[in-house]
Amino acid sequence: MRMRDVWRNYKVLIVMGSSLVLIHVGWYQLKSNPRLRQHRKQEVAADDATVSRAPWKK
Repeated sequence: MRMRDVWRNYKVLIVMGSSLVLIHVGWYQLKSNPRLRQHRKQEVAADDATVSRAPWKK
């Protein structure tokens, strides 16, 4: 099987497979970028005050 036949028979698989891999690599790079991450300690500190008291216990 020549390269031309492989490309002709598996064109969709080659293009979609490589696109899927590149999208996942890019998404992983975005998630691991520290400049794009939220600082969750500020959110947790604000939520602790509202969750610490149960509304049914007075």
